[in-house]
Order: sequence, then C-alpha cells, then structure tokens
Amino acid sequence: MQKLKKAILFLEDGLFFVGKSLGSHGETYGEVCFNTGMTGYQEILTDPSYAEQMIVMSSPHIGNYGTNNEDTESQKIYATGFIVKSDSLKPSNWRSEQSLTSFLLKHNIVGIQDVDTRALTIHIRKKGAMRGIISTEDFDNDSLAEKIGNIPNMEGQDLAIKVARKEKTLLSKTSSPAYKIAAIDFGMKSNIYDIMIDNNAEVEIFPADVTSEEILASNPDGVFLSNGPGDPAAVTYGIETVKNLLGKKPIFGICLGHQILALALGASTFKMKFGHRGINQPVKNLITNKIEITSQNHGFAVDKKTLPKNVTITHKHLNDDTIAGISCKNISAYSVQYHPEASPGPHDSRYVFREFFQMMDKNAKKK
Repeated sequence: MQKLKKAILFLEDGLFFVGKSLGSHGETYGEVCFNTGMTGYQEILTDPSYAEQMIVMSSPHIGNYGTNNEDTESQKIYATGFIVKSDSLKPSNWRSEQSLTSFLLKHNIVGIQDVDTRALTIHIRKKGAMRGIISTEDFDNDSLAEKIGNIPNMEGQDLAIKVARKEKTLLSKTSSPAYKIAAIDFGMKSNIYDIMIDNNAEVEIFPADVTSEEILASNPDGVFLSNGPGDPAAVTYGIETVKNLLGKKPIFGICLGHQILALALGASTFKMKFGHRGINQPVKNLITNKIEITSQNHGFAVDKKTLPKNVTITHKHLNDDTIAGISCKNISAYSVQYHPEASPGPHDSRYVFREFFQMMDKNAKKK
C-alpha cells in the first residue's frame, strides 16, 4: 500500500480543500463535477464520458465493495481525478478483486480523500462546474491559480475524437444475427453494445469520424450514436455524418449521441451549470406519463427553444425541466439524454433499446 501524502484540491475560484492522497502521488487537473450515486464508482471511473473531468462522489463512503475486472466500461480510467470523503481500507464483497486505491494506482490516477465532499458539492451547485487541480506536490495558491489559467474550458472541446476507437470493430455472439447495427463510437460504454449483442444483434462499431458513405456501405438495419465526452457542438464531423444519414436508416442516440442528433436536426445545445451525474435522476416519459429513475452523465443539454417543428420532446428531466428525450418519427430517429443501459443504475428505461429494435423491424418491412 502506497504511503498517504498531504494533498490539495484547488478550484479556479480560489476555494481549496486540504486532505490526503488517494491513489497515485503527483498532480492532475480537469473540470470538477459531482456524481450523486452511492455505488458504481468503478463504472463511473472507466466511462469515457468523464474524460478531462475530476469526479466528486457526494456520498461520503466510497470503495466499500472494492473493484473487479467485470464491471469496467472500458479498458482504462478516463476520469483525470477522483475526490472522496472516505476511502474504504478493507473492501468486502465476494466479487472484489482489488481495492479502490489499488485500482487507482494501477491506472496511475491521482485522487484526494478526507475532503468535505458534501460542502464541495453544494459549492459546485451554487457556482457551477469549474476547473481544478489535485496535487500532492504544489501547495502554493498563487502557483496553482496560474496553472489553472492554462487548463482549457470544457466548452468548445472535441473530446470524442480523443477517446473513440481508431479502427472499426465487429462484435457478435451469433453467425446469423437478427439485426445489423452500425454504432458510431464517440466514447461508447461497453454495456451498451453488450445489451445489443444479447438481443441477437451484430454490432459494427465505427470511429467517431466515420463518414455517412462508410456507414451506408455496410448496409446496417439501424445506426446507433453513442455517449461520449466534451462539447457536442465541437463534434462537427459527427453532426455532418448524422445529417447525411437522416431518413436513410433508423437512428438511435444516447447522451452525446442524443445531442449530436439534435444538432443534426437543426437544434442548438448549451453548457449546463453543473450537469446531471448520478443514478437517481428523475425523468418523465411524456408519451406514457410514467416516471423513470435514470442514470445520467452529461454537462450539456439540448435547447428546447431551438427544436424544429418536426421534432417531438418525449422525455423531460423533472429537476430542471430540461429535455431528456426527442423523437422525429417522419425520419425514424430518436434519442435520450440519459443512459438506458444504466451501468450503474436502475433499469427503468431498458425499454428504450426495445424501441430501437422495433424501429429496425418496421423499417425492414418497408423494404
């Protein structure tokens, strides 16, 4: 076990917290945002959507069930830092293979513990998500403030191209799949394509900068737009590709994919004050009038005032009335702002995948 060192979390507005190191020693930076989930820290850390972000866990005790090799959403940790109140020294779970600290050390992630994360969360809610630095080396406020000035803001950043796979990948569990799905990887979580494969689909995953011609050449039954990090408006190549696919194939998007679909349809997006991150986000399905508890992770949202007339809002977030789902039936396209695969999280919204398969079935009958 690595010896604990003094550590500091310094925010761009000058507020700082002093605690102890968690994971590796050193210095790291990113946008500081909070997650309200009590569990799921391993999936959160390995979610590519958290690229260039440092995560505050608002629940005070983290790490009690350890980590394992099955619950990762990708092959590495994408979050740049981890901030907790209390780390569990002795994880206890029959599936545990290593502690949270060991997991962070394995991936060379710098974190901080013994921080009043509830006070920090309240501060972010009031002031908004902001840039920050975690350091076990530099404790000079002037020096840290100068460094923060060089950290890029999240707005305008295309991070999808950085985290997406570089080569096409074909995944299937059967030699005779019922569906062929072309998935555009903007930072795709593994549990999303696992669900598709379990539903007898062959999933061909393309890099983020794939062209519409390449997608159409593979002749899929449907196109999936994945989750991912950064500013959706900066993913200009993805927006252009989706524009050229509209009306040609059924399209389904999640999170960043939802925002890219909306942009391709002519809407705009905006940076939220502190975003939605957690596994307890309430959403209302406006079609069924049912309430769903959803898993979410996003800092941008679609501006409802800019939606074209042929787009219907299907879901809304009950905490702030932001758009949580849209549909454009005349061209067989829809998307949700939350994560229906919910890894981690409740499974209230798994039906959203079923609707995608039904859309592909309906499109196939028209041929």
